[in-house]
Amino acid sequence: MRRDERLAGILEKLSAHGSIAVNDIAETFDVSIATARRDLDVLAERRLVSRTHGGASALSVDFELPARYRRDAMAVQKGRIAAVVAERLVQPGQSVGLSGGSTATAVAVELGRRESFVERGLTLVTNAINIAQDLVIRPHIRVVVTGGALHRGSYEASGPFSDLILERVTLDVALIGVNGFDLAAGPTVTDEREARVNAHMATRATRAWIVADSSKIGVRSFATVGSPRIFHGIVTDEGVTAEQVDAIRELGYEVVIA
Repeated sequence: MRRDERLAGILEKLSAHGSIAVNDIAETFDVSIATARRDLDVLAERRLVSRTHGGASALSVDFELPARYRRDAMAVQKGRIAAVVAERLVQPGQSVGLSGGSTATAVAVELGRRESFVERGLTLVTNAINIAQDLVIRPHIRVVVTGGALHRGSYEASGPFSDLILERVTLDVALIGVNGFDLAAGPTVTDEREARVNAHMATRATRAWIVADSSKIGVRSFATVGSPRIFHGIVTDEGVTAEQVDAIRELGYEVVIA
Protein backbone atom coordinates (compact mmCIF):
# COMPACT_ATOMS: atom_id res chain seq x y z
CA MET A 1 0.00 0.00 0.00
CA ARG A 2 1.31 3.44 -0.96
CA ARG A 3 1.79 6.06 1.74
CA ASP A 4 -0.95 8.34 0.36
CA GLU A 5 -3.42 5.44 0.51
CA ARG A 6 -2.37 4.67 4.07
CA LEU A 7 -2.70 8.31 5.11
CA ALA A 8 -6.18 8.40 3.58
CA GLY A 9 -7.12 5.30 5.56
CA ILE A 10 -5.83 6.83 8.80
CA LEU A 11 -7.84 9.99 8.20
CA GLU A 12 -10.97 7.97 7.50
CA LYS A 13 -10.57 6.14 10.81
CA LEU A 14 -10.00 9.42 12.61
CA SER A 15 -13.12 10.85 11.01
CA ALA A 16 -15.14 7.87 12.23
CA HIS A 17 -13.68 7.48 15.73
CA GLY A 18 -12.07 10.81 16.65
CA SER A 19 -8.74 9.31 17.67
CA ILE A 20 -6.39 6.51 16.75
CA ALA A 21 -3.44 4.74 18.38
CA VAL A 22 -0.10 3.99 16.79
CA ASN A 23 -0.58 0.29 17.56
CA ASP A 24 -3.93 0.30 15.74
CA ILE A 25 -2.33 1.83 12.65
CA ALA A 26 0.47 -0.73 12.67
CA GLU A 27 -1.99 -3.61 12.96
CA THR A 28 -4.58 -2.31 10.49
CA PHE A 29 -2.13 -1.38 7.73
CA ASP A 30 0.51 -4.05 8.45
CA VAL A 31 3.36 -1.60 9.02
CA SER A 32 5.92 -1.16 11.77
CA ILE A 33 5.36 1.02 14.82
CA ALA A 34 8.02 3.39 13.49
CA THR A 35 6.25 3.73 10.14
CA ALA A 36 2.94 4.37 11.90
CA ARG A 37 4.54 7.14 13.95
CA ARG A 38 6.06 8.71 10.85
CA ASP A 39 2.67 8.67 9.12
CA LEU A 40 1.11 10.53 12.03
CA ASP A 41 3.99 13.00 12.04
CA VAL A 42 3.38 13.71 8.35
CA LEU A 43 -0.32 14.32 8.94
CA ALA A 44 0.45 16.52 11.95
CA GLU A 45 2.90 18.61 9.91
CA ARG A 46 0.14 19.14 7.35
CA ARG A 47 -2.21 20.19 10.18
CA LEU A 48 -4.64 17.39 9.47
CA VAL A 49 -4.34 15.70 12.90
CA SER A 50 -3.24 16.55 16.43
CA ARG A 51 -0.54 14.27 17.85
CA THR A 52 -1.20 12.71 21.25
CA HIS A 53 0.79 10.38 23.42
CA GLY A 54 0.76 7.08 21.55
CA GLY A 55 -1.39 8.23 18.68
CA ALA A 56 -3.38 11.16 17.26
CA SER A 57 -6.78 12.82 17.45
CA ALA A 58 -8.85 14.53 14.80
CA LEU A 59 -8.69 18.29 14.57
CA SER A 60 -11.85 20.34 14.79
CA VAL A 61 -11.86 21.95 11.37
CA ASP A 62 -14.41 23.69 9.18
CA PHE A 63 -13.35 22.27 5.85
CA GLU A 64 -13.29 19.05 3.89
CA LEU A 65 -10.07 17.10 3.67
CA PRO A 66 -7.97 17.78 0.57
CA ALA A 67 -9.08 15.67 -2.37
CA ARG A 68 -5.93 13.53 -2.39
CA TYR A 69 -6.89 12.24 1.09
CA ARG A 70 -10.48 11.39 0.21
CA ARG A 71 -11.34 8.02 -1.24
CA ASP A 72 -13.84 8.30 -4.03
CA ALA A 73 -15.84 5.18 -4.78
CA MET A 74 -16.77 6.64 -8.20
CA ALA A 75 -13.28 7.80 -9.19
CA VAL A 76 -13.04 5.42 -12.16
CA GLN A 77 -16.42 6.52 -13.51
CA LYS A 78 -15.51 10.19 -13.10
CA GLY A 79 -12.30 9.57 -15.01
CA ARG A 80 -14.30 8.05 -17.86
CA ILE A 81 -16.67 11.00 -17.87
CA ALA A 82 -13.71 13.37 -18.01
CA ALA A 83 -12.19 11.49 -20.95
CA VAL A 84 -15.44 11.67 -22.93
CA VAL A 85 -15.81 15.38 -22.20
CA ALA A 86 -12.27 16.14 -23.34
CA GLU A 87 -12.63 13.99 -26.44
CA ARG A 88 -16.11 14.98 -27.62
CA LEU A 89 -17.35 18.18 -26.02
CA VAL A 90 -14.33 20.49 -25.87
CA GLN A 91 -12.39 21.67 -28.90
CA PRO A 92 -8.92 23.28 -29.02
CA GLY A 93 -9.00 27.06 -28.77
CA GLN A 94 -12.37 27.21 -27.01
CA SER A 95 -13.36 29.08 -23.86
CA VAL A 96 -14.62 26.66 -21.22
CA GLY A 97 -16.52 27.31 -18.01
CA LEU A 98 -15.92 24.78 -15.25
CA SER A 99 -17.61 24.68 -11.86
CA GLY A 100 -16.20 23.03 -8.76
CA GLY A 101 -16.76 19.49 -7.55
CA SER A 102 -15.00 16.15 -7.85
CA THR A 103 -16.27 15.32 -11.35
CA ALA A 104 -15.40 18.80 -12.61
CA THR A 105 -11.95 18.40 -11.04
CA ALA A 106 -11.49 15.14 -12.95
CA VAL A 107 -12.43 17.01 -16.14
CA ALA A 108 -9.86 19.72 -15.33
CA VAL A 109 -7.12 17.12 -14.89
CA GLU A 110 -8.01 15.53 -18.22
CA LEU A 111 -8.06 18.86 -20.07
CA GLY A 112 -4.70 19.75 -18.57
CA ARG A 113 -2.91 16.64 -19.75
CA ARG A 114 -4.44 16.24 -23.21
CA GLU A 115 -1.84 16.91 -25.92
CA SER A 116 -4.58 17.79 -28.41
CA PHE A 117 -5.07 21.13 -26.63
CA VAL A 118 -1.42 22.15 -26.50
CA GLU A 119 -1.10 23.85 -29.90
CA ARG A 120 -4.20 26.08 -29.81
CA GLY A 121 -4.72 26.08 -26.06
CA LEU A 122 -7.83 26.68 -23.98
CA THR A 123 -9.25 29.51 -21.92
CA LEU A 124 -10.74 28.10 -18.74
CA VAL A 125 -13.05 30.13 -16.49
CA THR A 126 -13.69 28.66 -13.06
CA ASN A 127 -14.94 29.64 -9.63
CA ALA A 128 -13.04 26.76 -7.98
CA ILE A 129 -9.62 27.74 -6.65
CA ASN A 130 -8.40 24.14 -6.45
CA ILE A 131 -9.04 23.73 -10.19
CA ALA A 132 -7.34 27.05 -10.93
CA GLN A 133 -4.32 25.99 -8.89
CA ASP A 134 -4.07 22.66 -10.70
CA LEU A 135 -4.28 24.20 -14.19
CA VAL A 136 -2.30 27.44 -13.84
CA ILE A 137 0.93 25.45 -14.26
CA ARG A 138 -0.21 24.34 -17.73
CA PRO A 139 1.24 26.88 -20.20
CA HIS A 140 -1.37 26.11 -22.86
CA ILE A 141 -4.31 26.88 -20.56
CA ARG A 142 -5.27 30.45 -19.74
CA VAL A 143 -7.01 30.39 -16.37
CA VAL A 144 -9.59 33.01 -15.38
CA VAL A 145 -10.92 32.91 -11.80
CA THR A 146 -14.31 34.50 -11.20
CA GLY A 147 -13.51 35.80 -7.74
CA GLY A 148 -15.95 36.09 -4.88
CA ALA A 149 -16.27 34.77 -1.35
CA LEU A 150 -14.78 31.30 -0.85
CA HIS A 151 -16.66 28.41 0.69
CA ARG A 152 -14.50 26.34 3.02
CA GLY A 153 -16.19 23.07 2.17
CA SER A 154 -15.95 23.20 -1.62
CA TYR A 155 -13.20 25.73 -2.48
CA GLU A 156 -15.72 27.49 -4.74
CA ALA A 157 -16.25 31.25 -4.90
CA SER A 158 -19.62 32.93 -5.21
CA GLY A 159 -21.31 36.26 -4.70
CA PRO A 160 -21.51 39.59 -6.58
CA PHE A 161 -17.86 39.55 -7.64
CA SER A 162 -18.40 36.21 -9.37
CA ASP A 163 -21.47 37.63 -11.08
CA LEU A 164 -19.52 40.66 -12.34
CA ILE A 165 -16.87 38.52 -14.03
CA LEU A 166 -19.31 36.03 -15.51
CA GLU A 167 -21.44 38.82 -16.94
CA ARG A 168 -18.44 40.02 -18.94
CA VAL A 169 -17.35 36.76 -20.52
CA THR A 170 -18.75 34.47 -23.17
CA LEU A 171 -18.10 30.73 -23.17
CA ASP A 172 -18.19 28.09 -25.85
CA VAL A 173 -19.05 25.36 -23.40
CA ALA A 174 -19.84 25.16 -19.68
CA LEU A 175 -19.33 21.99 -17.65
CA ILE A 176 -21.25 22.01 -14.40
CA GLY A 177 -20.86 19.50 -11.59
CA VAL A 178 -23.82 18.80 -9.31
CA ASN A 179 -24.61 16.98 -6.08
CA GLY A 180 -27.78 15.47 -7.46
CA PHE A 181 -29.93 15.18 -10.55
CA ASP A 182 -33.55 14.77 -9.60
CA LEU A 183 -35.93 13.68 -12.34
CA ALA A 184 -38.45 16.27 -11.14
CA ALA A 185 -36.29 19.13 -9.87
CA GLY A 186 -33.41 18.72 -12.33
CA PRO A 187 -29.77 19.50 -11.36
CA THR A 188 -29.26 20.42 -7.71
CA VAL A 189 -26.40 21.32 -5.34
CA THR A 190 -26.16 21.66 -1.58
CA ASP A 191 -25.46 25.40 -1.47
CA GLU A 192 -27.77 28.05 -2.95
CA ARG A 193 -24.87 30.46 -3.57
CA GLU A 194 -23.01 27.90 -5.65
CA ALA A 195 -26.25 27.08 -7.46
CA ARG A 196 -26.52 30.72 -8.55
CA VAL A 197 -22.95 30.84 -9.87
CA ASN A 198 -23.30 27.51 -11.66
CA ALA A 199 -26.52 28.63 -13.35
CA HIS A 200 -24.97 31.96 -14.33
CA MET A 201 -21.96 30.20 -15.82
CA ALA A 202 -24.24 27.89 -17.80
CA THR A 203 -26.18 30.81 -19.28
CA ARG A 204 -22.96 32.40 -20.54
CA ALA A 205 -22.15 29.36 -22.67
CA THR A 206 -23.23 28.45 -26.17
CA ARG A 207 -23.80 24.95 -24.83
CA ALA A 208 -23.90 23.86 -21.19
CA TRP A 209 -23.51 20.30 -19.94
CA ILE A 210 -24.03 18.69 -16.56
CA VAL A 211 -21.21 16.31 -15.58
CA ALA A 212 -22.36 13.81 -12.95
CA ASP A 213 -21.64 10.19 -12.20
CA SER A 214 -24.56 7.78 -12.05
CA SER A 215 -24.74 7.80 -8.24
CA LYS A 216 -26.08 11.37 -8.50
CA ILE A 217 -29.04 10.40 -10.69
CA GLY A 218 -32.27 10.36 -8.73
CA VAL A 219 -30.71 12.35 -5.88
CA ARG A 220 -32.15 15.71 -4.80
CA SER A 221 -30.03 18.30 -2.99
CA PHE A 222 -31.10 21.62 -1.52
CA ALA A 223 -30.78 24.19 -4.33
CA THR A 224 -31.76 23.88 -7.98
CA VAL A 225 -29.26 25.01 -10.62
CA GLY A 226 -31.32 27.29 -12.85
CA SER A 227 -34.00 25.89 -15.12
CA PRO A 228 -33.58 22.71 -17.19
CA ARG A 229 -33.69 24.83 -20.36
CA ILE A 230 -30.20 26.23 -19.77
CA PHE A 231 -28.56 22.81 -20.14
CA HIS A 232 -28.11 20.93 -23.39
CA GLY A 233 -27.44 17.58 -21.79
CA ILE A 234 -25.75 15.45 -19.15
CA VAL A 235 -22.61 13.30 -19.26
CA THR A 236 -22.75 10.34 -16.90
CA ASP A 237 -21.48 6.78 -16.70
CA GLU A 238 -22.82 3.36 -17.60
CA GLY A 239 -24.23 2.85 -14.11
CA VAL A 240 -27.28 4.87 -15.13
CA THR A 241 -30.33 2.68 -15.81
CA ALA A 242 -32.27 2.56 -19.08
CA GLU A 243 -35.34 3.89 -17.27
CA GLN A 244 -33.36 6.84 -15.95
CA VAL A 245 -31.97 7.60 -19.39
CA ASP A 246 -35.45 7.58 -20.91
CA ALA A 247 -36.77 9.86 -18.16
CA ILE A 248 -33.87 12.32 -18.59
CA ARG A 249 -34.37 12.43 -22.35
CA GLU A 250 -38.07 13.08 -21.86
CA LEU A 251 -37.05 16.21 -19.94
CA GLY A 252 -35.26 17.42 -23.06
CA TYR A 253 -31.67 16.56 -22.19
CA GLU A 254 -29.20 14.79 -24.42
CA VAL A 255 -27.58 11.93 -22.51
CA VAL A 256 -23.95 10.97 -23.12
CA ILE A 257 -22.80 7.78 -21.40
CA ALA A 258 -19.09 7.34 -20.72
